Amino acid sequence: MPLRFAGAGTAARDSVHHPLFARCYARFSVAAETRMGMAGIRDRLLAGLSGRVLEVGAGNGLNFAHYPGTVAEVVAIEPERVLRQLAVEAAVRAGTPVDVVPGAAEALPVKSEGFDAVVLSLVLCSVRDVPRALGEVRRVLRPGGQVRFFEHGRGGGRAMRVTQRVLDRTVWPPLSGGCHVGRDPVAALRDAGFELGPYRRLLMPEKGPVLPASYCVLGTAWRPPEPVRP
Repeated sequence: MPLRFAGAGTAARDSVHHPLFARCYARFSVAAETRMGMAGIRDRLLAGLSGRVLEVGAGNGLNFAHYPGTVAEVVAIEPERVLRQLAVEAAVRAGTPVDVVPGAAEALPVKSEGFDAVVLSLVLCSVRDVPRALGEVRRVLRPGGQVRFFEHGRGGGRAMRVTQRVLDRTVWPPLSGGCHVGRDPVAALRDAGFELGPYRRLLMPEKGPVLPASYCVLGTAWRPPEPVRP
């Protein structure tokens, strides 16, 4: 069972509520598993993980089926009620023990240094406070623990980046459950004090029209080990 803060559940339970977007996202994401190759991306994102894993913004739980058998437990945080219920259903079918928990990325309802890895999958685009959320990720990771991330964000030439900025300031977040298309997840991880490992930029879909949300990055980062004191 996850190590939680006392009384953490109720306040976070309704911190995000986008029922219409959640239903649309659930349908689109299932179709994207095969049509856009997302199933393969999930396999690459999670390959080689072990121990206790925290997944932040689990959505409808499509990652759960891709965790390797070396993972002892997944604690999956999802603030949106509709998506969280779908994640609970996915957890029942998963081969790895998964505990789905309400909560917000900016105040994770788990104790410090309790996890070997944290998974961020298409979540930094929609959190309200990216530096605070990544500060929480660093807090809950053990020293030397790793972050696996697959995120979309800033990309393309000057015209595309201007388009992304305009969308983020106008219609995109209200229509897309708080999502932003122009954030820079790699820079955000670096600024939060993580050591970046290998990462790869790619387009989703790889074949087809290039959209403002097409610019993705898949990679690994680490919480630096604690310095050795003399």
